[in-house]
Amino acid sequence: MTTETFEDTPGPADKSPNQVAPKSAPDASAKHRWGGEGVVLNVFSHGFLVVWALMVAVPLLWALWSSFKTSGDILSHPWSLPVHPHFDSWSRAWTKAHMGRYFINTVIVVGFSTFGTMLFGSMAAYVLARFEFFGNRFIYFLFVGGMAFPVVMVLVPLFFVTKNLGILNTLPGLILVYIAYSLPFTVFFMTSFFRTLPTSVAEAALVDGASHTRTFFQIMVPMAKPGIISIGIFNVLGQWNQYLLPLVLNQGNTDKWVLTQGLADLAVQQGYQGDWSGLFAGLSIAMLPVLAVYIFFQRQVQAGLTAGAVK
Repeated sequence: MTTETFEDTPGPADKSPNQVAPKSAPDASAKHRWGGEGVVLNVFSHGFLVVWALMVAVPLLWALWSSFKTSGDILSHPWSLPVHPHFDSWSRAWTKAHMGRYFINTVIVVGFSTFGTMLFGSMAAYVLARFEFFGNRFIYFLFVGGMAFPVVMVLVPLFFVTKNLGILNTLPGLILVYIAYSLPFTVFFMTSFFRTLPTSVAEAALVDGASHTRTFFQIMVPMAKPGIISIGIFNVLGQWNQYLLPLVLNQGNTDKWVLTQGLADLAVQQGYQGDWSGLFAGLSIAMLPVLAVYIFFQRQVQAGLTAGAVK
């Protein structure tokens, strides 16, 4: 009698449901292919950034070092560095071209308008982000819709409104217009930022007896500091470089002009007189302050833009 021995080979029904099929090894060719494409993309992106940086930085540096040269040196050797720097072009631009007066006017207008924009914009954004009431979304979309209108479309109404209010060709009138012009984007940005902040801290302050005003200024504003700094820098840059609004609403006495108006007038005058070094000095006076502000606050700007990305 023969005895047959059968091996215990598991069939399809004997497989454990928790048994996982072994993963196949990664394809070496695919890994090499994706790695090569990543290197190419990295090189291309870095090369593009280098070209873009040169396109932005070279004209600024050229205007800066040209302000320390004479007009003859600028025309004969435009790309050479100044061998003997001349600072008299800066004094001519500051005094004779009245760039100093325009600079002070710009600081006054931009300082007050930025403060007003951040104050009213943050208060409106906090209410729209934290309180539910009838018409909340409608008011929010009104602010968002204000960003869609080009400034050219509102120049004529703004002219007659400021004229009827008696603030045409005045610095306070320009400050109010700057605030109204910057409010839509400020409310849009700060509303999204306030929504990312935790509500537990504000609720705890209200339970402890703090008023809504105290909660906003002492609790929520310090928590929203990165966003406030970021949008504040954008407002400073936009209002500092604003030209169309002052040209229409501040065309009276030249003593009340701002830097963009003075720089345009300087470009016309120095073009006829041939004082190119004075023109570049005036351009540097208008350019360096905003560049310094952005360099000084660049970390706060980046922190504010990315603060709401991860909760």
